[in-house]
Amino acid sequence: MIKQYKLSNGVVVVTENLPHNASATVGIFVRAGSVDEARHGGISHFIEHMLFKGTKTRGYRQIPGDIEKLGGSINAFTGREATCYYVKSLSSNLFASIDVLSDIMTNSLFDQAEIDKERQVIIEEMKMVEDVPDDWGSDLITESIFRGSELERRVIGTRDSVSAITRDDMLGYMAERYTADSIVISCSGMFDEEALREKLEAGFGAFASVVTAPRSYTPGSAGPQRECTIREIEQTHLFLGTNGLKFLDDDVYALNLYSAILGGGMSSRLFTAVREEKGLAYSVYSADAPYVEDGQFVIYAGVAHDKLTAALGAMKDVIVKLAEDGVHEEELSRVKEQYKGGFVFRGESNSSRMFTIGRNMILLDRIITDEEILAKIDSITGEDVRRIAARFADLSKYSAVVIGGQPVDLDRLLG
Repeated sequence: MIKQYKLSNGVVVVTENLPHNASATVGIFVRAGSVDEARHGGISHFIEHMLFKGTKTRGYRQIPGDIEKLGGSINAFTGREATCYYVKSLSSNLFASIDVLSDIMTNSLFDQAEIDKERQVIIEEMKMVEDVPDDWGSDLITESIFRGSELERRVIGTRDSVSAITRDDMLGYMAERYTADSIVISCSGMFDEEALREKLEAGFGAFASVVTAPRSYTPGSAGPQRECTIREIEQTHLFLGTNGLKFLDDDVYALNLYSAILGGGMSSRLFTAVREEKGLAYSVYSADAPYVEDGQFVIYAGVAHDKLTAALGAMKDVIVKLAEDGVHEEELSRVKEQYKGGFVFRGESNSSRMFTIGRNMILLDRIITDEEILAKIDSITGEDVRRIAARFADLSKYSAVVIGGQPVDLDRLLG
């Protein structure tokens, strides 16, 4: 059963007690991400790194060390709309693990020498992403889809923006964004409910009870973008992308199923046609990602340099046929069961449950229950999927990124 309450300063807490587990995961979600970085690109991600670089009582080695000696793990991630810091622990050691999490959230030093070192670490992280075509292309296609929107901003920032961020910038940003009304604490697993509440109050009840300025969202208006990057690599990597659907759109689950049918696995139509039947690609897939005010839908293929035109032609044929003919009932039943299976399997993990209910609350201010989701999946018809397929069938409306060994005329290929 999911419970929800507030600490004395207004921090929202959501919990799901799973008494048959022997572990628990707790996450601190902060409504701070790259969409909030009008002045300092990459600052949310930089702060995430710095919270592991030392506190008033723990050095940077002691932070993971204190968790690991308890048999747990600690980590964090930054996205476009939120940042999350979390620990996974044996239930018997959960409160000691929360002490470490509270310490890094409230007592981090932001030592200047550590800031300078971590700045270089982040620049090396950028280089690593740029060296992997799959990762680099994913960043570029997202920027293309959302050109002119807050969602265009790269989570990691740029070399110039990260190089310019100061200690005062980080402390000022935390004062603005790390406030009680912008924090959700999520916990899933086995724990004593009342003792947990007391522990969280002691550790996180001091966050300032101030009102964070509301977010603004500007829809991108640049139209389809086309970009070709020449690299001395063995494959051509093609990314096609367009605006998808936001979290609470009535059709978001129909898009989930459409994407699964089109390119969601080894039984998908793209995999069957492009890889199995024609042998044009090793990896080919589609994926959708919703955000609060928008979403994205991406199709990817990695092909030999001289097979790009043939592969794109095969992909077009699959996409158009699905839009025109719709989906077979057996196919729709299969992807529904796949979705339910994945949903149930993920729900058996403390960490997955913690992330799900925490993300719901920090982004949507409500919990979308398992029953709601499964009922929506069951209600989707073949006509719903065909309608979504028709909506996403015109590749001339897609942005495109190619990373490969030779120039590509994307406007000619896509129209």
